[in-house]
Amino acid sequence: MSSLYMTDKTFDTRLDVMDINHIMSKLLLDKGVVSRCRELADHIAKPVGDLISTHTTVAIERASLRLAGVNGAVVRGGQLFPEANIIVENLHASGLLGRGALYWFANALLQKKLTTQKLAAAVAAGKIDLSKLPRSPEPDIREKARELCMRAKQHLLEKRDERDRLREETRDPFDPTGKNGPLLYVIVATGNIHEDVVQARAAATAGADAIAVIRSTAQSLLDYIPHGATTEGFGGTYATQENFRIMRTALDEESRKLGRYVRLTNYCSGLCMPEIAALGAMERLDFMLNDAMYGILFRDINMKRTLVDQHFSRKIIALSKIVIHTGEDNYLTTADAIENGHQVLASQFINERFALNAGMPENLMGLGHAQEMDPQHPDVFLKEIARAQMTRDIFPDSPIKFMPPTRFKSGDIFYSHLMDAMFNFVGVLTGQTIQLLGMLTEAMHTPLMQDRWLSIRNAKYIFNGARTLGSEISFKQGGVIESWARKVLEDTHRHLELVAGKGLFKAIEERAFAGVTRTETGGKGHDGVVKKSPEYLNPFFEIL
Repeated sequence: MSSLYMTDKTFDTRLDVMDINHIMSKLLLDKGVVSRCRELADHIAKPVGDLISTHTTVAIERASLRLAGVNGAVVRGGQLFPEANIIVENLHASGLLGRGALYWFANALLQKKLTTQKLAAAVAAGKIDLSKLPRSPEPDIREKARELCMRAKQHLLEKRDERDRLREETRDPFDPTGKNGPLLYVIVATGNIHEDVVQARAAATAGADAIAVIRSTAQSLLDYIPHGATTEGFGGTYATQENFRIMRTALDEESRKLGRYVRLTNYCSGLCMPEIAALGAMERLDFMLNDAMYGILFRDINMKRTLVDQHFSRKIIALSKIVIHTGEDNYLTTADAIENGHQVLASQFINERFALNAGMPENLMGLGHAQEMDPQHPDVFLKEIARAQMTRDIFPDSPIKFMPPTRFKSGDIFYSHLMDAMFNFVGVLTGQTIQLLGMLTEAMHTPLMQDRWLSIRNAKYIFNGARTLGSEISFKQGGVIESWARKVLEDTHRHLELVAGKGLFKAIEERAFAGVTRTETGGKGHDGVVKKSPEYLNPFFEIL
């Protein structure tokens, strides 16, 4: 244990007990402990890396086809069902998916001399069986598959450049380090994409910097992506490629009209995580909610499925320079924020390592945390400052996302609004990058447009009035704020040692995060995890 700590709960606050070079940023956090936490996260991720390198999933194979241009749908059961799903389902049922969907699809393109779209439509209609076609020479199949992937990569790069040109054309307020103050980030969630657009435009006009389209309840458990624009959803609006396009077009118009770039966020989690990453990249999204363990803990999606999927999705996201948002804030809705706050930091270290392993730089890692301590707890505001400043100090180059209080919100809208104001104050004081604004009525109903306007007005007042306050103050050595941050860090260190000793799968089974237990073979989507054959073909893993 570092010499910084005398006992579990007693801290030696004398500067002479540590090398001054070990002190990092505004809080007296030991860089040695932080480095050890990162080493442990790397150790925890290594066995998962072995799993990722030897397995694929139905969602990765569908995403690969979608990137290659298979984005049509056929009518099944009275609704539109994606062609990519049908192609992958057929290969999986025949025991052929281990070679990769692109192997069979590229071979069919060579054999049938059809376009990608016409071949996909014919296979989905049952007119062509990929498994029964003659085989082209292996080098020819690999060359064709690589051609498909290179074309897809070029398309993603063009979309990325198109987005970046609009950012240059308009004023872009985004700074990953939070030096310009937190972005004002608000949600829309009507269920109808066209009504969402109305609310998003109003929010942008009122001052919002980023719009998050909340996804319809339980969409993460659907093993397919609905096709086209949708006008019905419960608790949110379905994430579809057409819905992405509609909202992005609307926000492009608002950005030009306002002379200020407005970002778009959607969810990239659940059983279709890689596919949504692909569609989000195609439609120029800016932020995507993408966490390594959220689906496991909070949606009971199989561990292997989630961890393999998150790697491929993050490779797509990294190429497109989309900022991810991780979901550690959810831990504090099921576990006590005072007693279990260290689990948030432990998960942030693990999420950081998985993102790095996927080729994602720190400036794309929007690591999440939240203000969810019981407001009746003594000195709670100081402890919230400590947690927020600690996160900012440990991840200085990451666009940190700060989530508002929800667990202790009530129907008292005045008290609720005050809680949000205190949350906004912590955000600007500690240099958070992305501030999801709380709504005074969120404990009562889905916020109305005027509720969102009040929240934006609240945040703008505080962010403007206290914009440079963080640079004006320092924290008392050995005081409540500094001591609490150091305690959380040491608790995190011990927790990561425990997880590393048991292994991530076993640790999750034993409730290491959010008080939730899952098993390695349990959960939804386990049957969609496929061991790669020695001849597995998917050039995207190389060229992304």
